[in-house]
Amino acid sequence: MAQSVLRILQERVPHAIVETGSYVGDDMALVERDHLIEVLTLLKEDPSLDFSMLTDLTVVDWLGQDPRFEVVYQLYSIHHKHRVRIKASVGEAEDQCWVPTATGLWMAAAWAEREAWDLYGVRFRGHPDLRRILMYEEFVGHPLRKDYPQNARQPLIRRPDAPATDDQTTRLLANSHDRRVE
Repeated sequence: MAQSVLRILQERVPHAIVETGSYVGDDMALVERDHLIEVLTLLKEDPSLDFSMLTDLTVVDWLGQDPRFEVVYQLYSIHHKHRVRIKASVGEAEDQCWVPTATGLWMAAAWAEREAWDLYGVRFRGHPDLRRILMYEEFVGHPLRKDYPQNARQPLIRRPDAPATDDQTTRLLANSHDRRVE
């Protein structure tokens, strides 16, 4: 059935499809970013496709390639019991590192897009609440990017609602592996 999904995409939105393929039963379509919502809307709203579930949304970092990032959508049709993977490539530059939000189609996209932005730095234009979800607001950078420094140090921010502690619970020992001790 999924082969017919790829065929339908190629027939109905040929201007949006960059390439399609299948590998060990996984069907994939790479689409133009500017037509991403058009493709996702077709996949969800067409009764013959009926991809009612966004099962996952993530980002792949292809460091050293151009474009650098791929936003990946895993879709599933509960009614037809088939799945498809949709990918959209985005560049590394600040003005290119974005895709339109899919929250208007699947509310499940809201948190997944926040996580993708927080960890990879890919923005989702039109997202109703795009802010950090795993890292704290003062965190600098995006830790799952392949060029994120392995030994990077971040500012230690104490939560205002955290209980008070004594010196023994907050101070590191002099022979600690963490060299921030004076």
